[in-house]
Parts: sequence; C-alpha cells; structure tokens
Amino acid sequence: MEFEASPTSGSVPRALRAVKALTGAALASLLVACVSNPPNAAGVASVDVDPSRKGPVSGVGVEGQDIVAMTDQMMRDMLQEPVFSNNPKRPRVIIDAAYFANESTQAINKNMITQRLLVNLNRAAKSKMLFINRQNAAMVEQERELKRTGTVGTGTTGLTKAPEGADYRLSGKITSLDSRSPKTGLIQRYSQISFEMTDLESGELVWTGIYEFTRAAADDVVYR
Repeated sequence: MEFEASPTSGSVPRALRAVKALTGAALASLLVACVSNPPNAAGVASVDVDPSRKGPVSGVGVEGQDIVAMTDQMMRDMLQEPVFSNNPKRPRVIIDAAYFANESTQAINKNMITQRLLVNLNRAAKSKMLFINRQNAAMVEQERELKRTGTVGTGTTGLTKAPEGADYRLSGKITSLDSRSPKTGLIQRYSQISFEMTDLESGELVWTGIYEFTRAAADDVVYR
C-alpha cells in the first residue's frame, strides 16, 4: 500500500527556519540597540564648580572650599605678623607637609594645604620672605655636585658656599572629633587644622594659626 505525502509536510521545516531567522534578526537588533543606547546613556553631565564654594557632593569633612578658605586666612594672618612683615632681613622659611600631621579620621592629601599656602605666600610676600625648597634638597645637591665637578657650567647665579639654611619652618596638625546618633543616623564632625611656625635655631613658636568648623549630615561621603 502506498501513502501519499501530505502537501504541507515539506513546508513545516521551511516555516521553522523562517521563524528562527526572524527571531535571530530580532535579537540582533535588540542587542545593537542596547549597546548603542545603554541604560542612562546620557548620565549626569559634568559641571565646573567654584573651588571656594561647596559643591554638589559634600560631607562633614575637610573639603576643597575649606582648603581655599584656610590657606587664604593663614596667608593673611602670617603677613600681619611683624617677624615676617617688618623684618628687613627677609627671613628664610620652609613650607611643606613634612611636619604637617593628619591625626583626623579623614583621609586627606596634606600637600594640598601646604602647597596652596606656599604658592599664595610666594606670590604675596616675595619682598618680605624667602622660601627654601627643602623637600627637593636632593635635586639641589645633585646639581651642585655636577657644577663643582665640571660636568656642567656654573649657570648665571654663580656658586654658593652651601645651600641656604632656613630660619623658620611650618608644622601643623589636622584633628577631628566624630559623633553619631544611633536613633537618627545623623553624623557630626568637629575638624581642627592648626598651623605653627617655629624658629629653627631657638625652637620658639613665632606664629600660630587655627581653622576650625563643625558639620552635621544624615549621610557622609567617601573622601579619598
């Protein structure tokens, strides 16, 4: 007995292949769309923020506007000190972070404070103070050795018997006191940044300054 094939038996595989092709094309189009337009593709555009003002991301610690405010305040205060403002000998001063200690609970780059203070003072007090670059003493000593061995010329300023010594050096501390309410989760921090200028011969403190503030917030930010 012979059986005749159904007239639709050959069309079933062809239909399945067509469905698979259409499904594959749809998936490919969807993937391309996801890659070219990921979720939140626009995001949040970057904005320029005045460094002397609080930005959109802020917490309870020392921030950019504090560094600007404290260094401006310390510069003005130092320039009013008679040992610096009325000294005809132009005292030699070292300002760096070597003796600037961070004892607070916040991670902070101390160089941001001392370097800004140095730059501002160097601009404003060139006729009153001389600044010694002690943190690069090795660089100076290397060049001095090259000059004295004849490897390089003497330059235009000539040779000195020894590198300049300093009369005064900056030191300071960053400290903080934290508290948190277990009921509300509110965080409060008192921050204190102290500055000292020490006579490197006698050990006398010739100038001191302080910058302090207290801030509270429901959520703190991560400082790096």
